[in-house]
Amino acid sequence: MKIGYARVSTEEQKMDLQMEALKRSGCEQIFVDRGVSGSLFDRQGLDAALEYLNTGDMLVVWRLDRLGRSLSKLIELVEQLGKMGVEFHSLCESIDTSSSGGRLIFHVMAALAEFERSLISERTRAGMQAARERGQHLGRPPSLTAEQVDEAIIAVEMNGEYITDVARRFDVSRRSLRRLMRMRLERQAG
Repeated sequence: MKIGYARVSTEEQKMDLQMEALKRSGCEQIFVDRGVSGSLFDRQGLDAALEYLNTGDMLVVWRLDRLGRSLSKLIELVEQLGKMGVEFHSLCESIDTSSSGGRLIFHVMAALAEFERSLISERTRAGMQAARERGQHLGRPPSLTAEQVDEAIIAVEMNGEYITDVARRFDVSRRSLRRLMRMRLERQAG
């Protein structure tokens, strides 16, 4: 049985074209999501379609981007369908996992997505290493300046103020203030 899935990102968009194409392809049941972003994979209509599918069925979409925008998530979803014994067909891209050519195209796409992820990861690691070598600080900026930490140390250690009151004054948590004070004192001692 062919099960269709259609999606539009906003309530104002029409899905007539998708619905007609899905009906022409022989879909007996069509699930829809209106006003839902393609970046989300937790969608009521898609969830209902996945629940409805049985072994031997086929999930049909008008275009891949109706199913989702993230290639890695698309691949994950199609692999999940395969494990359920469900085929996948994207009408515009002519990807049909019930044929050997369709499976080949899909696997090539999966390999390209994996290659892209590894390139991004390599570039990120290289950029971080270069930044470290230039002496740049990576991550979130410190919540307090060195002068503010020194002021907090004086307030707590010398003036006997409660760390809770000092942390509130600097708008940080007690835990963060303790950590920053300890790191500053260790740096000054070492």
